[in-house]
Amino acid sequence: MFVHNKRLQYTVRVGAPNPGLANLLLEQFGGPQGELGAAMRYFTQAVSEDDPGRKDLLFDIATEELSHLEIIGSIVAMLNKGAKGHLAEAVEQEAELYRSLTGAGNDSHITQVLYGAGTPLTNSAGVPWSAAYIDTIGEPTADLRSNIAAEARAKIVYERLINVTEDAGIKDALGFLMTREIAHQKSFEKALHAIQPNFPQGKLPGDPEFASVYFNLSKGEDARGPWNEGGDWEFVEDPQPAVDGGDGTATVTVTEADVQVLQAMASRTASDPSADPTTGADLGAGKANGA
Repeated sequence: MFVHNKRLQYTVRVGAPNPGLANLLLEQFGGPQGELGAAMRYFTQAVSEDDPGRKDLLFDIATEELSHLEIIGSIVAMLNKGAKGHLAEAVEQEAELYRSLTGAGNDSHITQVLYGAGTPLTNSAGVPWSAAYIDTIGEPTADLRSNIAAEARAKIVYERLINVTEDAGIKDALGFLMTREIAHQKSFEKALHAIQPNFPQGKLPGDPEFASVYFNLSKGEDARGPWNEGGDWEFVEDPQPAVDGGDGTATVTVTEADVQVLQAMASRTASDPSADPTTGADLGAGKANGA
């Protein structure tokens, strides 16, 4: 059961309307790293989670992300207040109204005209929110790592948004939201490492013949470090196909009937390497038969 409290989780103080900034903040409203994506990611994970501790954690953070969505939406709405009235009531001449929507290098005309200066579920480029942003795989040791990465990406976006505004009240609210991304990362990290072992993900251990092998597949000056040397790493300087010792070809066993059909198809579609027909490209270049 959800119960909405009419007060925000954090106080929003916007110094003055700014449609361009409002458009940028939509990145955290309906963008891939935004609050709706986070809420839906954790909510859907919580519904199917069997561990009571992780289930509670995911529901709590999913609900908080919805409150963050409300904070961002409220900031966007406040930033659009002036433009919303001007656009709806046409209090300016057409040319002045157009300049106010597209001036100062912002693209807010998309959200102003299409969405009436509201809070659409789009990113800052006007792309609608998509459930494709949710990459849950249904394995907690994989999903928790993905959640940690998602919170990290959201923190970086908040940092960038803080850097593009001089409004002290907005900086303060965005700083709170950025800090909560850090708190969520810490919770997900603890939940991940409460599962022991948690690597490799899933149940199957992997083939030990290849699990600690580093193939040097980029030619040039090689950089070495703990990602490819020391410990149990085996560094293969010049890997050759096939690394399993086979001949590196692809084969399949088919029925005799399939063999006959495949041979007939190969014969019908075979290329003639001796042919050199005049093509459209030749004609376009001024070449004709026998030229």
